[in-house]
Amino acid sequence: MSRILVLYDTHSGNTRAMAEAVAEGAGSVAGTGVTLRHVDKAQPSDLLEHDGIAVGSPTWCGVMTWKLKKFFDEAICTWGKVEDKVGCAFSSSGGLGGGSEMTCLSILNVMLNYGLLVFGLTEYSAPGVTAHYGAVAIGEPDGDELAACRLLGLKLVRHVQRVKGEQ
Repeated sequence: MSRILVLYDTHSGNTRAMAEAVAEGAGSVAGTGVTLRHVDKAQPSDLLEHDGIAVGSPTWCGVMTWKLKKFFDEAICTWGKVEDKVGCAFSSSGGLGGGSEMTCLSILNVMLNYGLLVFGLTEYSAPGVTAHYGAVAIGEPDGDELAACRLLGLKLVRHVQRVKGEQ
């Protein structure tokens, strides 16, 4: 069984909606356990207990929120123990050019430092809707953006299965 953690922060609820869609996509694969967790309730042990980790953040000056950064700073006790787990990112912003992809890259950078294997999507979830660095949304996520989130969750499980030798 693959275990997926969808860890997120949110201010307006937009990133939570995205997190729910990522969890839905991951949960669509039979035999997958999904934990949806707001960063305020997360513990470093959550990283150890899951095979795949999707992290979502509102865009905050082009990087993840301070709460997520603080979580990873304080989860340093897991460094070296989460190597070869699979990770991906998603982000929402207030406007076009607001920094969502930069925020995804800030999340992926932390994951790389922790030794996670990270990925983006080569598929388009709708015309013009990509998730090369992670799923992104401007304001309240629409149907196409939520489809990208579901695809990100599905792909996370597929990559975890490959790493675990289940596929």
